[in-house]
Amino acid sequence: MTTLFGLKNCDTCKKATKWLDRFGVTYSFVDYRDDKRTPETLLEWSKQAGGWDALINKSSTTWRQLPENRKTPGSDAEWKLLLREYPQLIRRPVVVTDDGTMTQGFSDNGFKQRFGIGK
Repeated sequence: MTTLFGLKNCDTCKKATKWLDRFGVTYSFVDYRDDKRTPETLLEWSKQAGGWDALINKSSTTWRQLPENRKTPGSDAEWKLLLREYPQLIRRPVVVTDDGTMTQGFSDNGFKQRFGIGK
């Protein structure tokens, strides 16, 4: 089963869940503010995303409001701490399939490719 991680009130996450419903893709939704990911999961996501910077939504209000010294974590431990404290910084939605493959973001074409629809 596919798991979609995001925020309940995120417009992009709502679009993604509507898309999954429309195309009959079975999924579960996890709000990562209510159900914070483990440090190990965050590290794995960062690796699959291409690094911590790629995992973060740096255009978010939360990011812009962070003190400057929090915007440059110097280690994996500091990044994991930051994302456990501010899970809304993670670019969303995060989609994880049973095989452990993680992707981020939503677009109609991207989801069609990800889920093999319309080939």
